[in-house]
Amino acid sequence: MRRTLAAILLGTSTLLLPCLTHSQTWVGDSIVNPLTSSPGDVARGRAIVANSQVGLCLLCHSGPFPEERFQGNLAPELTASVGQSTPAQLQARLVDPGRFNPSIIMPAYYRSTGLNRVAPKFAEQTILTGQEIEDVVAFLVSLQ
Repeated sequence: MRRTLAAILLGTSTLLLPCLTHSQTWVGDSIVNPLTSSPGDVARGRAIVANSQVGLCLLCHSGPFPEERFQGNLAPELTASVGQSTPAQLQARLVDPGRFNPSIIMPAYYRSTGLNRVAPKFAEQTILTGQEIEDVVAFLVSLQ
């Protein structure tokens, strides 16, 4: 009985997750509204950036991660990338970097349509959730 109730509640809660995200409002080079109702967390954002199974950021970028032996050199160092960007600008660059540079190799972390060479099992899915984007932005802002 308890397992059935737990399964029903878990199944229902995952159906409600899309309702917790907010639509994107683009103004110029920024997304002016948060993607979720919860603020980003710097520690979770750092963990996402450093995780070679989730964000894959260190595949191309390097950054303040002394514990990570292998870091990329294809893209600018993260502190330099962040520069003087606002949180809204950073969010936009994570959501859809191709909007700013169509030939960029950085993936769109929060877009699920108009993508090329996506494996069928990943079709219609984003790489990161809205909350994960908010967390990464919080971490990147902390580098400024």
